[in-house]
Amino acid sequence: MVEEEELRSFMFLMTYMLLKRRRDINNANVQRRNEIQRRVRHRQYFLQRQRRMLMMMIAGNMPSNARIRTRPWVSTPRTDWWERVVMTEFQPSDWLDKFRMSQETFFYLCDKLRPRLARQDTCFRLALPVEKRVAVALWRLASNIEYRTISTLFGVGKSTVCRCVRDMCHAIVALLSSAYLRTPDEQELEDSAQLFLSRFGFPHCVAAVATLHTAIISPSNNASDYANPAGWLSVLSQVAVNGRGQFWDVCASFPGGTDPADILQNSSLWATAAEGGLSPATLPIFMGKPLRYVLLGETCYPLQSWLMNAYPEEKGRGASHVALTESQQLFNQQITRALQVSEEALLRLRARWQCLSKRNDCGLDVVPTMILACCILHNICESHGDAFKVEWQMEVSESESPQPSHKQLLSTSLDQSHAEDVRNLFCDYFELQNN
Repeated sequence: MVEEEELRSFMFLMTYMLLKRRRDINNANVQRRNEIQRRVRHRQYFLQRQRRMLMMMIAGNMPSNARIRTRPWVSTPRTDWWERVVMTEFQPSDWLDKFRMSQETFFYLCDKLRPRLARQDTCFRLALPVEKRVAVALWRLASNIEYRTISTLFGVGKSTVCRCVRDMCHAIVALLSSAYLRTPDEQELEDSAQLFLSRFGFPHCVAAVATLHTAIISPSNNASDYANPAGWLSVLSQVAVNGRGQFWDVCASFPGGTDPADILQNSSLWATAAEGGLSPATLPIFMGKPLRYVLLGETCYPLQSWLMNAYPEEKGRGASHVALTESQQLFNQQITRALQVSEEALLRLRARWQCLSKRNDCGLDVVPTMILACCILHNICESHGDAFKVEWQMEVSESESPQPSHKQLLSTSLDQSHAEDVRNLFCDYFELQNN
């Protein structure tokens, strides 16, 4: 009995000593980690302070005439450039040149994206404000310059610049697509039809379908699939543009060698239009007949009862050659004029966001989201009435990647007879207008 009591006391003592030893080891580990973190913070602080002092010495040794000629926000590589210069010294023209939007639209965008872009401070560093994250991403989309240049300008790491671009593009698509990239309702369809009629003289039309090629770097797999008709590598997108020159449907991420007709036939736009989703329940009257609204497209798309394209310039070859009639030639002239709305919209899109006009060195997992984000940003700027500078278009016209042209589709459509009847109806309309 006595031996059992002694054994029990001994076991209790050993258990207590083991638990105390474990607690002491854990406390020592926690103190060691805290000391390491404190030293890291101090080292970062002194390195940043040393960098500031070095920049101040360099700025102080510059010639006085050089300091006078150069704008301070161009040549001062300080980490507080955003707070010290952009937020206090930028003029309206600076906001438009650098961010491709007005200051009011910029802060509107920041407020909309705040739920997805806001970050919490950590014990190591302060989180970047939402405004600075958006500014970093917009600078990249607008200029397509290298990450390291933006990194030096804003005083952040290159990985931070890449993360800002990726996060903002995903946030724009997730939060703003439902408001700025959606199928129009009946009233918006009617307004678009009125705009096509008043601006381009084409009646009963609500949108124009077009293609956009975005140059990319060579992918690791299936690079030949991304070679477009012009011979360079690209990602192909399909867009639908309304009468205001804004996008309401974008289908991105296809290799540049894909046939535009295949993209259209496998898109939600085809399903919606074929089922009559682009017309009101009560069909509007055209030339005395109830007819659904139509879309306009290039000859690379199949002719449908809801999709009009131009007559081929040659209906046959040799002895079977048939010239176009006067009404058909008039129809081609009118549809070519109306398709200018999509050409102008894509030109303004690529001019405002030059990541789409120059070769984009982002990964293929980011490029489609970036294209969608740029289309949404285009709609935001257009709807807010932000100014557009003509010199931006000159930069696009001199870009290294001009848009290629697609070959005419030779295959017939599934409803060729009915589609031809609809196209003939438009020919009769233009002939009446001409007479």
